[in-house]
Amino acid sequence: MKSLLKKISLLFLLAASIACNHSENKEIAKATLSYPITKKGDVTDNYFGTQVADPYRWLENDTSAETAQWVKAENEVTQNYLSQIPFRSKIKERLSQLFNYPRCTAPIKKKNKLFFQKNEGLQNQSVLYMQDGINGTAKVLLDPNSLSADGTTTIASFDVSNDGKYLAYVIAKGGSDWNEIFVLDLESGKQLADHLEWVKFTDIAWQADGFYYSCYDAPQKGQELSGKNQFHKVKYHKLKTLQANDQLIYSNPDKPLRYHSAQVTDDEQFLIIYASEATDGTELYYKNLKKGDKNFTQLTHGFEYEFGVADNNDNSFFVRTNFKAPNWKLIQIDLKNSDEKNWKDVIPEQKNVMTGVHRMADKFVVTRMQDASAKAFVYNMNGQQEKEIALPAIGDLTAFNATAEDTIAFYSYVSFTFPTTVYEYHINSNQSKKYAEIKLNFNPDDYETTQVFYPSKDGTKIPLFLTYKKGLKLDGTAPTLLYGYGGFNISVTPAFKAERMLLLEQGGVFASANMRGGGEYGEDWHKAGTQLNKQNVFDDFIAAAEYLIKEKYTSSEHLIISGRSNGGLLIGAVTNQRPDLFRVALPAVGVMDMLRFQKFTVGWGWVGDYGSSDDSVQFASLYKFSPLHTIKDNANYPAIMVTTADHDDRVVPAHSFKYIATLQEKYKGANPALIRIESMAGHGSGKPISKIIDEEGDIWSFVFYNLGISY
Repeated sequence: MKSLLKKISLLFLLAASIACNHSENKEIAKATLSYPITKKGDVTDNYFGTQVADPYRWLENDTSAETAQWVKAENEVTQNYLSQIPFRSKIKERLSQLFNYPRCTAPIKKKNKLFFQKNEGLQNQSVLYMQDGINGTAKVLLDPNSLSADGTTTIASFDVSNDGKYLAYVIAKGGSDWNEIFVLDLESGKQLADHLEWVKFTDIAWQADGFYYSCYDAPQKGQELSGKNQFHKVKYHKLKTLQANDQLIYSNPDKPLRYHSAQVTDDEQFLIIYASEATDGTELYYKNLKKGDKNFTQLTHGFEYEFGVADNNDNSFFVRTNFKAPNWKLIQIDLKNSDEKNWKDVIPEQKNVMTGVHRMADKFVVTRMQDASAKAFVYNMNGQQEKEIALPAIGDLTAFNATAEDTIAFYSYVSFTFPTTVYEYHINSNQSKKYAEIKLNFNPDDYETTQVFYPSKDGTKIPLFLTYKKGLKLDGTAPTLLYGYGGFNISVTPAFKAERMLLLEQGGVFASANMRGGGEYGEDWHKAGTQLNKQNVFDDFIAAAEYLIKEKYTSSEHLIISGRSNGGLLIGAVTNQRPDLFRVALPAVGVMDMLRFQKFTVGWGWVGDYGSSDDSVQFASLYKFSPLHTIKDNANYPAIMVTTADHDDRVVPAHSFKYIATLQEKYKGANPALIRIESMAGHGSGKPISKIIDEEGDIWSFVFYNLGISY
């Protein structure tokens, strides 16, 4: 291992043991960082006459012994650094307390039985339960904690057959997007022999004595976590048969880079297929199962708009869509007269984005987003608004589970300072009540959330949520975490993260920016942060940091920035563009190589948002902000800790590997540039609580240490 290390004597002075008012700094450690030596190859690509070196291309081979040795060496450096931090164990102890509260999902009702997942507090994975009616006794259906010794197997999703006899559940192992499907007999509680493999990006759509699902062919050995995924298929699995006998329902061999998913209407009359080429934009196909249609009818054409069938009535679909309506609307399509000119607006587009439509009794419950916070309304079937559902203050409605037959629904609501809470909603009285109380290890009433609007570089007003302890003094000294995403039409709505309480308890501020590229204000807002407009996202984030400093919430010496996935790209890009503005940067599972992302797993699906280096104009744009390619060798970077995982087959860890290798090569300053690589974990979903606490403990130890705060 010594031969892998080169001595880079980076003496750094880390101050800590500060009182809560940050008035006294004391030296606590001096250390020498020695980064692993990363060999350089001579790979160079020619992009339309521009020669681009890629010396760390070999790190893309995630199964090689050489890459494994490099990963081990990097983790050793990181863990040696973190082991110096005297309060690291205290932080992990407090995190264990903060995570130790009961939580459950909003129940789903089938045949008077409720199905939900619940965690008592520190269970690695939530347990699946079934309960007879609202007041029945819940019993365990499946405990995924028994499926793996390290708690890395999780229930990714489940669905119950329409007759209430069977439950199909999807499991994920080690954080990978590759899934497996199993089936439970709900009467006997026994698992059937059915076992489906190589399932990915799937729904379960029950019909008759089986279900539809989406899958790929088995990948080549050694390419499971990095090879390009192509030829997504929809198949039908009949219960108590082998997967090898499953019927191919839909595929498109001429278009290998498409996603396909299936939906069956509640009355099992229609099978609907959605096709997409990116993360948004759909074509819709259907067949009438009761009439025995052999072929699909294409209902919409092209991928400019999205369509989602919310309900059906006789021979028509109620469809939520952004078709010529950037803020979305509900339309009715008569399948006998399905030409676009005959589509009927049921609930027209409004100023606030329509985020969901749910059938309940003989009504539609419509959820909307007003400045990134949730609203909910009840409409009749003719599209007339009847009432608003009273929701708690600034927050997000994360699930609304109802059936067309019932007058009672369950929904989940969350805020920045209170965890996801399940409510029982009665539509006749328009009243909600908590379905289950939550006991916490802190007092949410000690904190408050406000929303401000700040100008970006071009003058566009950007919303910013601010959460902090009541009585905060604006003197520029509060440690502040600025979080952002800004892409893929994803709205950054209020959410609770137990680990953020560490910052708030220390008198810090959590700031969440609703930048362009997201869906907070509809499709126009989304498009304003995509492809050739991507720099708008970075400008919005930088402007948020400047606002926080100008208004004396914090200073550049107290400012932490964080983002995951597309948000990891964000952090990498803005750190390169404005390294002077931040004290600590935390890019997690980020898309760092903007010239090659489309070559791995489902990266091709992101071209709609990013553009592609295969196009000369888009290449020029990507090359200007790609985190890997814009690292400077003369900049004073903030303290950086990259996080990724070995089973991330969505944003493959090679992005982070190549980025940190380049940063460690070029950066000559005193701040640490580290990477933490988790094992048996993926892009984030399904990670066991024990690993979350361990990772977050390391992250926040790194943060406080480099801010000079003694926890």
